[in-house]
Amino acid sequence: MSRLDNRSYYDDFAGWYERERHLPYHRMLDDLEVELVERYGAGKDVFEVGCGTGLILERTAEFARTARGIDLSGGMLALAAARGLSVAQASATALPIADASVDVAYSFKVLAHIPDITTCMREMARIVRPGGWVLAEFYNQRSIRRLVKALKPASAVSETTNDEHVYTRYDSAEAIRSYLPPELEWVTSRGIRVITPVAKVLEVPFLGSAIRWAEHRLADLPVARDVGGFLVAVCRRR
Repeated sequence: MSRLDNRSYYDDFAGWYERERHLPYHRMLDDLEVELVERYGAGKDVFEVGCGTGLILERTAEFARTARGIDLSGGMLALAAARGLSVAQASATALPIADASVDVAYSFKVLAHIPDITTCMREMARIVRPGGWVLAEFYNQRSIRRLVKALKPASAVSETTNDEHVYTRYDSAEAIRSYLPPELEWVTSRGIRVITPVAKVLEVPFLGSAIRWAEHRLADLPVARDVGGFLVAVCRRR
């Protein structure tokens, strides 16, 4: 299957992007990610790499001192700007921000789609002040989510495009370590979607609530790094 470049793919996706973000599965993922950003970024200067339509950035702005973001897609950014957020169009491999100018740089569901991941990680490290944090989410090579993705049909992201039209990489913890520049120390991690087999299960009464409860309590345990569908490397800038 031929792939689109990332900008074209996400411009095409922009019109449908928020159609399912209100559903329990996506709300759970967002909550687990925002909770982590707040842990490190409350009252701090925070920057999102790949902010999309601004759903995470908007929530981050409620507790951060400053919250800014970039995205490659103009279609996505139009929705983020409509939310009144401080955003700009730029590539994750060339961030338009000065060295050591924020306390936290984070990226969710973006890094797996960036071929030049080592440059991106150097850029995220560059903009963070010494002692600050990089929260970098990858797609876990060893996870239920990857197995489900391999078995199920492609998911449509527009009338003409599906999620197999974009470059996607699944990484092991060892591979992630190899992407980190020397100035970043991987201190801990958070695993997201540890036991959820399919998204629809979270819509089942009682069972969905129990799974959400478990996901929040498992996220910071060592096992979550091994099997979480999304693996967030929590790295300190030396």
